[in-house]
Amino acid sequence: MTNTIRNITIIAHVDHGKTTLIDNLMKQSGLFRDNEVVEERLMDSGELEKERGITILAKPTSINWNNSRINIIDTPGHRDFAAEVERVLHMADGALLLIDSAEGVMPQTKFVLAKALKQGLKPIVIINKLDKSDQRANKVLDETFDLFVSLDANEEQLDFPVLYASGRSGWACKEIDGPRENLHPLLDLIIEKVNPAPLDKTKPFAMLSTLLYADSFLGRSLIGRIAQGTAKANQQIKAINLKGEKVDEGRLTKIFRYEGTKKVPIAIGEAGDIVIIAGLEKANVADTICDLEIIKPIDATPIDPPTMSITITVNSSPLAGTEGKKLTSTQIRERLILEAENNVGISFDENENKDAFIISGRGELMLEILLTQMRREGFEMTVSPPKVLFQKDKEGNKLEPIEEITMDLDEEFSSKIIDSMNRRKGKLIELKDTGKNKKRLIFHAPTRGLMGYTSRFLTLTKGTGVINRIFNSYGKYTGDMEGRRNGALISMEDGKAVAFAIFNLQARGEMFVTHNDPIYEGMIVGLASKSGDLEINVMKGKKLTNMRTQGTDENVVLTPVRKMAIAEQLGMLNSDEALEITPKSCRLRKLILDPHERKRRSRAS
Repeated sequence: MTNTIRNITIIAHVDHGKTTLIDNLMKQSGLFRDNEVVEERLMDSGELEKERGITILAKPTSINWNNSRINIIDTPGHRDFAAEVERVLHMADGALLLIDSAEGVMPQTKFVLAKALKQGLKPIVIINKLDKSDQRANKVLDETFDLFVSLDANEEQLDFPVLYASGRSGWACKEIDGPRENLHPLLDLIIEKVNPAPLDKTKPFAMLSTLLYADSFLGRSLIGRIAQGTAKANQQIKAINLKGEKVDEGRLTKIFRYEGTKKVPIAIGEAGDIVIIAGLEKANVADTICDLEIIKPIDATPIDPPTMSITITVNSSPLAGTEGKKLTSTQIRERLILEAENNVGISFDENENKDAFIISGRGELMLEILLTQMRREGFEMTVSPPKVLFQKDKEGNKLEPIEEITMDLDEEFSSKIIDSMNRRKGKLIELKDTGKNKKRLIFHAPTRGLMGYTSRFLTLTKGTGVINRIFNSYGKYTGDMEGRRNGALISMEDGKAVAFAIFNLQARGEMFVTHNDPIYEGMIVGLASKSGDLEINVMKGKKLTNMRTQGTDENVVLTPVRKMAIAEQLGMLNSDEALEITPKSCRLRKLILDPHERKRRSRAS
């Protein structure tokens, strides 16, 4: 039996300090030389992860402590990447639940903890960021206990050990005012409290594929914990799906294990080890990789279904091909199929002509990350407005995804927020005072009404509010909902925008273009202050004459253009509009560019 390996996962809400804590655990365990240059947030390896300060992909690492190896799996904190977290829990024997000492229990904490408790994991609670001036560790501990009770934790799980820590400063202690020296108490507690799973090395090799890893040299690689037996290089293996059907067969060409953040090749992997294996090309996540004699798959938790979809087609605007290199439907299709294979949270579908591709995911951020990665790779495409995926109950009633929204804001803004949520069919579930004239509002609202709502929320709270959303359940369809109130300002010509024209049109609404921006007929160049679309000419130049009169040469002062994220632009679209995405620009447009054709279609419908 293997008893020197501890597999743990760190679960927490976004920005509660998981990745920073792992950094300091690796440094204090003697993983790096004294003179070695170590980057911040080592585990956030992707370009977008470093930019946004969020974890998108779950990643394992490994440290050695007191003759034991601790495999730590860093998980995403955002609800859109929850599919990553659900799979990772299969590899873990225990969990570190990290909670911000000021913010307390947040939606993602609740979501992932429920999954961990259901799998029988016994979490170690770490109340982090104790060096904050507004920390309220004792109250947060009470909230955490209440959360465990509400999630039907058993008696063993309710008797959770607690540490107080500062991941950034690199210390942990058992009491709030205990000695603040290092993270050794946390490492010792992991060895003491996390019991390794009773795994047998003598049985035939079997492992559940949990994560995918793309390697330019090895090809498709699979990450998972060896559930039984030993894996040896060059042995014959197969992959079977959850139904027990054979998916793939081949030779185990390479086995790697994590040493810190590096992958180290090994000859033999034992039960309990988290390893990367190469050699199978068709095996996927949730498949069992095993010896040829095994016929029964390892149980895996089914992943929650996607709640939102977008349709991606080729860029059909007059500016197509001017900024990107990958333009054809074949290139877009291949890229999306690859994403669906590597990202379990995303599903791919297409129409009969194979020129329109439907991508479904958990939420706006997940879809935005995909579109951002594609534009950085040189793709051009047209994206439809997001659609919510409905379901039906046994009686045939329409069901729609309902989200739980938690908002922390100043008391003065609460009435405005409640009013704005009522318009989106939101129901106020809880309102509580968090001190210092701040309120926490918790709503249940349909996903349909929340597309692009974050920017509206920040406007209403003057940038001081914090909003968090998480999928709650499928509930009864709440009826029709009003779309965008403002009409679109639509360009009537092709060319380049002129400052003089924009200056004179600013009173009509908010402009999305500035001087010298390329425009075309049917492109949305602004948002009208009233309802109803309006066609405008943003190319109208100033008439030059040799007559001079007072006031003729007034300064042209343009309001700066608001920079919007892809998720915000998608949330702004009406059903007859689309978003053109290129490596350099994101342009809102009408699906039908010709104004006469648009009018004909609207009369016909």
